[in-house]
Amino acid sequence: MEGKEKLRIDKYLWAIRLFKTRSQAGDACDKGKVKFKGDNCKASRTVNIGDEYEVKTEAKRWRIKVTGLLEKRVQYSEAIRYYLDLTPAEELDLVKSVASSFHTGKRLSKVGRPTKRERRDLDEFMD
Repeated sequence: MEGKEKLRIDKYLWAIRLFKTRSQAGDACDKGKVKFKGDNCKASRTVNIGDEYEVKTEAKRWRIKVTGLLEKRVQYSEAIRYYLDLTPAEELDLVKSVASSFHTGKRLSKVGRPTKRERRDLDEFMD
């Protein structure tokens, strides 16, 4: 899978599975969420082995180092061989502290609206 010498950053980020689609990876580059040496980089920037990028996704801030070029999307277990995750421990702790319901959009059980039983009790109390 290595062999092609020129590879765009949007295609690389999609291939290593940081983004679900290549257009999402391109949009992230356009919006300044992908940085190389502190500067924003365009989606057409060429990726080289040894480059370090800071990538901000919806879930996490990544700091990755390119260890190999991957032009086609492969399964996760293979994709992780093509980059090193250099994300600081503080960032990883922030991701773990966010509740799982935050990402799913569902509310936590027994928080928020009253249950049917609680609603009946409230109505009975108010009457």
